[in-house]
Amino acid sequence: MMTEKRDYYEVLGVERGCSEQDLKSAYRRLALEHHPDRNPDSKDDATERFKEITEAYGVLADPQKRAAYDHYGHAGVGGSGAAGSPDFSSTIFSDFGDIFGDLFGMGDLFGRREPGRARARRGTDLQYELEIAFEEAARGFDTKIKIPRSETCEECGGRGARKGSSPVACAACNGRGQVRRQQGFFTLTQTCPQCRGAGQVIRDACPECQGEGRVRREKVLGIKIPAGVDDGMRLRVSGEGEAGMIGGPPGDLYVVLRVRQHAYFDRQGSDLYCTVPVSIAQAALGADIKVPTLGGGQERLRIPEGTQPGSVFRIRGGGVGRVDHNERGDLYVKIQVVTPTRLSREQRRLLESLGVSIRIDNKPVARRAAGDGRHG
Repeated sequence: MMTEKRDYYEVLGVERGCSEQDLKSAYRRLALEHHPDRNPDSKDDATERFKEITEAYGVLADPQKRAAYDHYGHAGVGGSGAAGSPDFSSTIFSDFGDIFGDLFGMGDLFGRREPGRARARRGTDLQYELEIAFEEAARGFDTKIKIPRSETCEECGGRGARKGSSPVACAACNGRGQVRRQQGFFTLTQTCPQCRGAGQVIRDACPECQGEGRVRREKVLGIKIPAGVDDGMRLRVSGEGEAGMIGGPPGDLYVVLRVRQHAYFDRQGSDLYCTVPVSIAQAALGADIKVPTLGGGQERLRIPEGTQPGSVFRIRGGGVGRVDHNERGDLYVKIQVVTPTRLSREQRRLLESLGVSIRIDNKPVARRAAGDGRHG
């Protein structure tokens, strides 16, 4: 009996727009959790779950396959994701090395490396929180941020050894970064504890980085904030994270935006909302009022005769532009009728006279459907 395949993003528990690092972290966590050897009491179920996780990651970890899947779903990846037949790409093999290292101490079970060649490692991703004003988020702007991070040591070029010297092959593993041990009928490979998998040891360390190959520095980066960003959005700056190890590529920088609240406006998507007070006379007779705009100016709004408290009027195009679209949202103005609390004798006489001439039946008002009172 055939069963419908689950969405790969749902299988890994990630959003469609997630980063490569988020994807890998989710896969690593689930693979460790559902590996059959960690679930001896439900090994069959764990095996099926492990296959499903690996199949999903095998597609989403490959940029081309991920793009095809995003456009066409399971049909877009053809037979590469057949049920029970995970696509063991080179990405998965490298990730398995880390996962099995956590499970059994076999860090490079699937790895093969020439003697004396160290394994390059990608740098860590960084996250920076940037607080910006409401108006800045709406219009976009250019800014500069200062990032403390590890950078490749210029003195030794990231090798960790003093100029004129070189790392030497680890004697414990003969430069392979791996040592073998017997476990029952199997010969298992694990990361060399002496060189920690590098395959090399440094006899004469670089004085600048103390053999680390990286130094701690602050870098000033120019960042472009697009118009229409909202609170909590992340901007990815490729290659501006921590420097890689042993010639590995750097990580990425993620700038998380924190937008300060506005004095007048609330925001929902690209639409803005504000409340404007009017007098009883303005609401009853109708009036031209001035409404604040996001740019700091004012816009004329005509409220009709008999406007009720809580009525909402729309100013088209008065909202915020969208990051991925040229159109702007709308501005919605809610009317608040203000009842005076202090009256002069003349004002009281006039209102009393008006109260005699205008009679209101003080019966409860029937509930109205949501959305009534909004005008465009």
